[in-house]
Amino acid sequence: MTKPVIDPSAKIELVSASLEQQPILADLLELYVHDFSEFHPIELGEDGGFRYPGLHLYWSESTHLPFLIAIDDKFAGFALVRKGSRLSGDPNVWDMAEFFVLREYRRCGAGTRIAHEAWRRFPGKWEVRVMQANVSAHEFWERAIAAFTGQAIHSSGFEKNGVSWRFFSFES
Repeated sequence: MTKPVIDPSAKIELVSASLEQQPILADLLELYVHDFSEFHPIELGEDGGFRYPGLHLYWSESTHLPFLIAIDDKFAGFALVRKGSRLSGDPNVWDMAEFFVLREYRRCGAGTRIAHEAWRRFPGKWEVRVMQANVSAHEFWERAIAAFTGQAIHSSGFEKNGVSWRFFSFES
């Protein structure tokens, strides 16, 4: 498989998602959750879709921030950022709650550029969690965080509801 190429002059943006764009983000979440079904059993809803409980909170809670990823003005993924650690409860930690880049834009640097933009936009302590079974995502976050911080980074493990997870903690 050949590595996708994005023109170095491509405009890659992390854009705040408006309430009117919630259906777009919901559609992208369907693809994201479908990807997760490779690592974790997820059942379709009665309507034949994968749903993301609590999506509406990203437009009603000040601690929840929804973003769309755009490459040359085309939707290419999303990032859901939250304030507050899901691990320690520390309210000052930034949490990369969900992050998704369409397959055609993976492995070409777009995801790393967007992650770095999020970390620059919201300085402070960050946590990123990834299912242990999702090896490619773990490798992505390890590379992206190391490139951002300029030092090697290692994840720690934890288990929740019978699922093994890895998490990264770092300062931006």
